[in-house]
Amino acid sequence: MINRAESAAATRRALLDAAAELLDIGGPDAVTLREVGARAGVTRGAPYRHFPDKNSLLTAVAAEALGRLADQAHAVRADPLATPAEKLRYALAALMTIGRRQPHLYRLMFASPAGDPAVIHAATQAGERAQDEYLTIVSDLVGAQHANRFAALLLTSAHGITDMEVSGHFSADKWHITAEELVSDLVSMIDRQIWSE
Repeated sequence: MINRAESAAATRRALLDAAAELLDIGGPDAVTLREVGARAGVTRGAPYRHFPDKNSLLTAVAAEALGRLADQAHAVRADPLATPAEKLRYALAALMTIGRRQPHLYRLMFASPAGDPAVIHAATQAGERAQDEYLTIVSDLVGAQHANRFAALLLTSAHGITDMEVSGHFSADKWHITAEELVSDLVSMIDRQIWSE
């Protein structure tokens, strides 16, 4: 027998999944509490018992995505067989994969969170955890004294490359290099720079 807490958790899960699907299909404009509820198969008022407004729901979707990204970065960081440079390439590739496969979610992950303060707090914590994992990976390659500078350089570069690729302004046919090769070149340049100092 399912108790009330389990039922509420299942409904929340269904709402988040439905919102994520709608976001992937049509972007933030496609996500309405009414449509999310219908897709999740719940009563018309059910979404409002879990999320006071659309912004809160979208922020919760972004928070979950940031949490998954942090988990991926942690798993990469814990890989005993990968070199620090390989770990950094894998972590950046995970981020770029989200941008390619789920561009609306990707933009939402980097937008300022909005809505209910508790949901904003959860999204902020998830973002900080993902950032901490990423900074640790960079630090393992370049050392703590250089981590912030090179982490910012790599993250903004990967973000820009991903945006250009998704918008159709970057293609291997035109530039004769893939996004992964560009990121790999950046990581290699930084790795060589650190060792030459």
